[in-house]
Amino acid sequence: MTFCRMLMRVLARRFSTGDRVTQVKCCRPITTSVNLQARAVRKSELMPAEGPPHAQKKLFTPGPLGVSMTTKQAMLRDLGSRDTEFIEIVKSIRRTIVELAGVSQSSYSCVPMQGSGSFAIESVLTTTVPRNGGKVLILENGAYGRRQASICDVLGIAYHKESFQENEMVSPERVQQILESDHSFTNVSVVHCETSSGVINPISKIGAVVKELCPNAVFFVDAMSSFGGIPINMADAKVDYLVTSANKCLEGVPGFSLAIAPIEHLRSCKGNARSYALDLTDQYEGLEKNGQFRFTPPTHAMLAFHRALTELEAEGGILARAQRYKNSRERLREGMAKLGFTEFLSGDHEGYIITSFFFPKDPHFNFVEFYTLLAKKGMVIYPGKVLNADCFRIGNIGHLFPHNMMILLDKIDQVCQEMGMHVPFHN
Repeated sequence: MTFCRMLMRVLARRFSTGDRVTQVKCCRPITTSVNLQARAVRKSELMPAEGPPHAQKKLFTPGPLGVSMTTKQAMLRDLGSRDTEFIEIVKSIRRTIVELAGVSQSSYSCVPMQGSGSFAIESVLTTTVPRNGGKVLILENGAYGRRQASICDVLGIAYHKESFQENEMVSPERVQQILESDHSFTNVSVVHCETSSGVINPISKIGAVVKELCPNAVFFVDAMSSFGGIPINMADAKVDYLVTSANKCLEGVPGFSLAIAPIEHLRSCKGNARSYALDLTDQYEGLEKNGQFRFTPPTHAMLAFHRALTELEAEGGILARAQRYKNSRERLREGMAKLGFTEFLSGDHEGYIITSFFFPKDPHFNFVEFYTLLAKKGMVIYPGKVLNADCFRIGNIGHLFPHNMMILLDKIDQVCQEMGMHVPFHN
């Protein structure tokens, strides 16, 4: 008896109602929608491919950003979170990050935290600010500094937010004045590269001021979009805690963030966290105990990141990657100036991570249309995030090279002309 006839009889019995029996005709072997989809997928379609231009967009953003094909391919296998190989990969990642930070393995530890960079920021704040008498000095000149204040609001942490202009650096002199007049701060926090504008804050100078005037205060740096692209030596900059993300200058994929912490101080913070899932001390202790995360880790993202770190080393390390970003930034800068665009920042505080440009004053310019037309050509940029100016942002980081900038500039020129703008225009 064929399988089809057997199935017909089973179904007939199952759907019988009294004397009335549902008739099931003999048919071809049943094919589910999943079978159809699986049949439609050929072996070649399972392999990564560059594809046509419209399928593979270039991300000129501060993150998530484009990564190499080999980094993507590293995710094309499965590993269990308790697998010995995965545990060794996590250990390797943690060691490498500490090395890149310029501090010793015996004194500092890298603690990966599931989630975006904001998860690591909140984990540091909730864990390191004392429950009794804790107070944070938040030095902000953009949206990501202000986010820390919002986190403190939710956590019930006392803070003073010292605001600076979004197109200016945080002033070490002003920090000195604040700390000379108020010694109650237990923590001082600043964003290294304020991604809303691209400004680079002088963390070494700020760190020196903090440790001179408040030697017991914890100096916390959000290096989300700078670590791996700008050389940072935590010891020289007197940084206690530093956080970054897998999907910025280290060129991994989204899924987790990283906190670099002084081991002795981190242990002393046990029981201090105002969050269960974001308790950085508990996360550290779990990783030290058996190499495992307390909760499900992003296994595939960590496989990709492990590969990304080997590619950073092959490129020549942070200095070589920084030079590539600088070269791309110079091409972008020169080309945008020729088209008539004006940068939001000027002076020595502008970096090479991301560049903000003012909207042109041409009446034909509309950012939504500008963005959409570029995206249709496979070029993705970011809207601005500063409060008092109409800007858009172009990132120089990720798997981008100077020739990608030249292609982007050509597409921007095309889009401007399609919008009826006279290029070059004058702001």
